[in-house]
Amino acid sequence: MDFSKAQYESLLAEIGAGLSDLRSRLDQVEPAATAAAGRWYVPPGVGDAIMWLGRETVKIGEQVLNFLKDLLKGAVAPIYMFIDAWDWMDVRGSASGVSSALTAQNLVVDNSDWSGKARDAYVGSVASHSGAALRIGSIATSTSGHLLACAVAGSAFYTTLAIVLAKLIIAATAAIAAFGSAVFSWAGAAIVLEEAGVNTAIIAAAVTTLSAFLAAQATSMVNLHGEAVDSSSFPDGKWPSPNSSTYSDGTVTDGDADWSLAPS
Repeated sequence: MDFSKAQYESLLAEIGAGLSDLRSRLDQVEPAATAAAGRWYVPPGVGDAIMWLGRETVKIGEQVLNFLKDLLKGAVAPIYMFIDAWDWMDVRGSASGVSSALTAQNLVVDNSDWSGKARDAYVGSVASHSGAALRIGSIATSTSGHLLACAVAGSAFYTTLAIVLAKLIIAATAAIAAFGSAVFSWAGAAIVLEEAGVNTAIIAAAVTTLSAFLAAQATSMVNLHGEAVDSSSFPDGKWPSPNSSTYSDGTVTDGDADWSLAPS
């Protein structure tokens, strides 16, 4: 899964410029239709039909334009998903570092210097701390992966949107040119109307696909929440306490470091 923040921001800028371009093209349709209908050789009935086609072309075009604008309301979401995915990998790195530092190999206790119940309790708690940190790293990795997948899916969706928008701009331009000749005015209107129908169908299919994917991701996030609240990797259902003040029953024998520690 690849996601480039810079490329995606460039895509959004391209879509924004495309929407303005399409708006400008639509504004030229009715004047072109009026000019075509007003030619001296165009019968009144045909002129009225050309005017109607011009209005319908603009009407359909504006509906598509507003539809595209609505879809763009969530366009920045993939960027935030990518940023959050990056941050979660930082959490993973920190947690894995803690887990590695707390392994028995890295926390060697010299038996000749320290022995007794306190030493045994300390050594026994190392594995639980390491396991708890490892669990946090695993959750962070899964969360990051799902966020990145959502960002990639969103990017693919808006790429489809950009392609559709480019085709609509070409169609509107062709329609304006066609309205320049009364002979091809019907074809000019048909170009925009057909493109609008075909491309809105493409968008609808893309929306359906995106919705299905995000629904699956929502399920995954629920599962991740289940992992987060699962206390099996945390002794007594909580992070192991490293604070000696949480322990009681400390005793010292004559000159010997024989501590007895029990969680309070």
